Amino acid sequence: MNSPSTLLEKEQRTVSRLTLFTAIASISGLITYFYQTNSAWQQITYLLHTIAGLFLSYHFVPYLIHHFKRTMGIRRPFLIVSGTLIVIVFFLLILSGLHITLFGQIESLRFIYDNHILLAYTSISIIAAHILIHHYTNRAKRKDSKLSQYPSITPALVKSTSNGIVISILMILFLSVIFKTLDTDYIDKAIYDTYQLPYGNHPFRPSQTETLSGSFYDVRRTGASDKCADCHEFITDEWRSSIHSQAASDKSYQTNINLLAKKKGMASTRYCEGCHAPVALLSGELTEGGRLDTTGHMKEGVSCMGCHGIDNVVHLQGVASYRFAPAKKYLFADVDNWIANQIHNFLVKIQPRQHRLDMARPILSDPTLCATCHTQFIDKDVNNWGWVKMQDEFGAWLNSPYSGQTEQSFSHNKVVKCHDCHMPMVKANDPSRNKYNMIKSHRTLGANTVIPWLNKDQVQLEKTIQFLQADKVRLNIEKPSRLKAVRSKKFVAPEIRTDKDSPAYFYLGEEVKLKVIVTNAQVGHNFPGGTLDINEAWLHLKVVDAQNMTVYESGAIRDDNDVDYNAYFYKSLPIDRNGKHIWKHDLFNMTGNSYKNFIPAGKSDLVDYKFTIPSWAKSPITVRAVLRYRKFNNKYAKWALKDNNIDPPIVDMARDAISLPIRIKKEIE
Repeated sequence: MNSPSTLLEKEQRTVSRLTLFTAIASISGLITYFYQTNSAWQQITYLLHTIAGLFLSYHFVPYLIHHFKRTMGIRRPFLIVSGTLIVIVFFLLILSGLHITLFGQIESLRFIYDNHILLAYTSISIIAAHILIHHYTNRAKRKDSKLSQYPSITPALVKSTSNGIVISILMILFLSVIFKTLDTDYIDKAIYDTYQLPYGNHPFRPSQTETLSGSFYDVRRTGASDKCADCHEFITDEWRSSIHSQAASDKSYQTNINLLAKKKGMASTRYCEGCHAPVALLSGELTEGGRLDTTGHMKEGVSCMGCHGIDNVVHLQGVASYRFAPAKKYLFADVDNWIANQIHNFLVKIQPRQHRLDMARPILSDPTLCATCHTQFIDKDVNNWGWVKMQDEFGAWLNSPYSGQTEQSFSHNKVVKCHDCHMPMVKANDPSRNKYNMIKSHRTLGANTVIPWLNKDQVQLEKTIQFLQADKVRLNIEKPSRLKAVRSKKFVAPEIRTDKDSPAYFYLGEEVKLKVIVTNAQVGHNFPGGTLDINEAWLHLKVVDAQNMTVYESGAIRDDNDVDYNAYFYKSLPIDRNGKHIWKHDLFNMTGNSYKNFIPAGKSDLVDYKFTIPSWAKSPITVRAVLRYRKFNNKYAKWALKDNNIDPPIVDMARDAISLPIRIKKEIE
């Protein structure tokens, strides 16, 4: 059996280590909590705090055992209660700290970090109370001079703790200096020293982009999206399938951007690249001698930082009208070394405060962010003509019932923003998930079916088709009626009639007039949106008789894969200064539109059809109407994708059908 002196010696050995690590953990925690920066010394302090916490956890149980054995005979209730509370709170503190160390600060479990801070303050307070209780309940002087008022606290303990704290501070300062010396600074200047400014003394014109520094940024600060997958694998995988990710590598875009560079010079591509390839624009790649290939700075398209790096909207006219501000750096952010990467990721996980500030900026939830690229104009600098308004999804949304800004808003009880439709909540095991384990989808689904089809990305393609077919646009064939229609020559008393509507039928040889109603029911902007000049949305109306013989058809696909030229289209026909159709999407030649047809949000379009019932038709006739959509019309697809046999998928977005009887008209009805 251990003697009291032996137990005291064991306790003193463990308490010296426990006190040292508790002091380091407490001081480092208090400093980093109250003085919040993202400097190198503070990040090193995070690491020190974690290491001290782990050692504290390791030494706490042995100390607790020795201390309990030595003091188990003491009968002072307040001291016992406070001691018990210390044990409980300390265990909870250690458990919360271990959870943060192992899993990081998970957004849905933010309460663990908050409670860790609260438990730290609580434990310090209870320890202080425990010492005071011990002091005031043990006033009697001990007769044995070898035992002091606080037997666990010795001069050696005070000295070792003080020395440990001083050494820790010196180590932090030393490592901070070393890191500063070894750290490679970003090269925030244009890649090419011969960077040209043909559009005035602004580095990014004719793009409307601004930066926080007013100049270029190192590509490591604007790209490197694959590194995000270390922690956000699910989000990164969705982003890789998205059209944002492939905004620059898309084959059709590559054809168009190279045409622009050929006709107007490399600097003119900045007009497009601010939205399609911000990494290339912000790094200074877009000048004579620069490259437009997809293996370099255009590989990522709209990178993670392409959106998350935006801190402000410059104006709402679009053409990349955002301000870019890079994220603040964590240690070893750009070191190509496995150990360094692990340390970097660990720092982000245990203290993501700065990461949240950089990656979850308030502007990200504001629809004006989308306006910076999904609104567009072109002016004299590019088309050598004048200012021309182009696509404007943001303006269309503002005028819709969903924005809460129009007289139509009474029909909706809440504002529906861009990301509510295009970035819906999905389940994911991601550190940023909410308490329901949901995050915003980063597939950014829209109407581009060609890219996933070309990439054989079946999941993205199917989800895009589902998105297009989700009852957003509705179609109805208005049932015709006859004012003088009769079913029979026999008299039927009105009170026993069951039919209230006038019967609809047609006679052989009669001219039929039908109305098809297309309603933009749930698209938050105009339908169709985006690039109306190269997309196709049209009505396919087909009338057949009882033997499935075609009575009338409009909007069929021809043998050459073009749509029937007489079909009813929703599209635009841009023209150049000579009134010639610009079919290659070469917008730098555009001066206006000769035709433009779309349906505003919440509105309907009434389409009239007229045909004659042939004499050979067998009753009844069936009328089928389908709203069809194809990303890229046939002519543009062949040119842009460099394939004369290309056959992009067609999506049937809405349909309706009615059946009508045919009669032989008698001389006297």
